[in-house]
Amino acid sequence: MNVVDSSGWLEYFAEAENADFFAPAIEDAQQLLIPVICIYEVFKKIQQQRDVKTARANISDMHEGQIVELDTSLALSAAQISIDMKLPMADSIILATARAHNAILWTQDAHFIDIPGVRYIEKS
Repeated sequence: MNVVDSSGWLEYFAEAENADFFAPAIEDAQQLLIPVICIYEVFKKIQQQRDVKTARANISDMHEGQIVELDTSLALSAAQISIDMKLPMADSIILATARAHNAILWTQDAHFIDIPGVRYIEKS
């Protein structure tokens, strides 16, 4: 299973320099988990940078994978990760989601450098 963090989705949708790094995880919808917080972050950023129509189209593409809702168990796990690793809330929820499903987390977010279970590429 794979989880792509919000920065990866934004890179992919923008067809930016690291898009090819994220493509294998994103395009394998059968193995793709999408934390609901990623939908929030991606929708907000794309609407701010482009328009609501593009944001909705991109969110529709994200629904090809399995959406993972934030429940109490995941929230508590994310809170502990945030405390232990000093990660921001959204990053903690994304990492907790990946860990709960034994998934690989794909990212270009420097908060995740050297964390086991993470595939990281430096943002150019």
